[in-house]
Amino acid sequence: MALILEARRALDGRIRRTPLEPSLRLSEIAGVLVSLKLESLQATGSFKLRGAFFAMSRLSEDERARGVVTCSAGNHGKAVAYVARELGLKATIHVPSSVDESKYRGMLALGAEVRRSDFDGFDDTEKVAKAQAAREGRPYLTAFDDEVILAANGGTLAADVLDEAPDARTFLLPVGGAGLAGGFAFYAKTAVPSSRVIGCQHVLSPALALSLERGEAVLTLPPIETTAGGLEGGIGKTGFDALRSRIDGVALLTEEEIFDAVRFVLDAHQYVIEPSSAVTVAAILTGKAGRLTSPAVAVISGRNVALPTLRRILAA
Repeated sequence: MALILEARRALDGRIRRTPLEPSLRLSEIAGVLVSLKLESLQATGSFKLRGAFFAMSRLSEDERARGVVTCSAGNHGKAVAYVARELGLKATIHVPSSVDESKYRGMLALGAEVRRSDFDGFDDTEKVAKAQAAREGRPYLTAFDDEVILAANGGTLAADVLDEAPDARTFLLPVGGAGLAGGFAFYAKTAVPSSRVIGCQHVLSPALALSLERGEAVLTLPPIETTAGGLEGGIGKTGFDALRSRIDGVALLTEEEIFDAVRFVLDAHQYVIEPSSAVTVAAILTGKAGRLTSPAVAVISGRNVALPTLRRILAA
């Protein structure tokens, strides 16, 4: 908890305090009060700014002088590019060839060096990024597999949610590498042991579900064709270690169900959100979250989606 409190102090005044908005229609469907935590309204369009800023603020002067290397499906890279510009340091960001174009352009616009991989998937791309960092002696910033990232991305977000909704007892979280979910579950279960945490994943890349079955973190998975790139790939060991005794359920959603949820949020709330973040809403709409018996919060993790992708979703 000490690291989460340190992260909250470091982020105070440096990031937006995003709104928590009740959803009347989701509440009617679920039979309990459901609110949306709109991290999609964060400065870079996702929760990833929390982890990027906290991790980079802890770099030594020597590390800052060398600049950082990272790998990202998009949102972490955009956050790293934003913070690098703020701190005046170099950032090299490796992205899969399938990266969402709006995220790719966003990183470039912020002044980062962006290297598009020959690989479609995150896991193979990350190997290339780590090799460059080792070869050049530069700090590698993981998108999710580090306690500093968990504390800032998930821990501070959970603290904000419980400040704003102290009666909430069910939390629906998107799960990719688990940098958000692991930190969030740790804080929520420590603060309110009776709370329920539901992880929401793509059915074709269910790293958390597989890890729970096998009893160990599934670190890599084959790439899948999806618009929800933030959910693709293996889970981080740090995040899984935090989740394995704190997760109460896993909802596995199809691409079509995720598209339905993107359209639902636009229709019901007039917000454009990215497919990776819509998975929590999809879990409620499909009933895959299970029966909700207490006030719930669905985390909306990001809004960064390219116009052609959005057109395809809306036309489906």
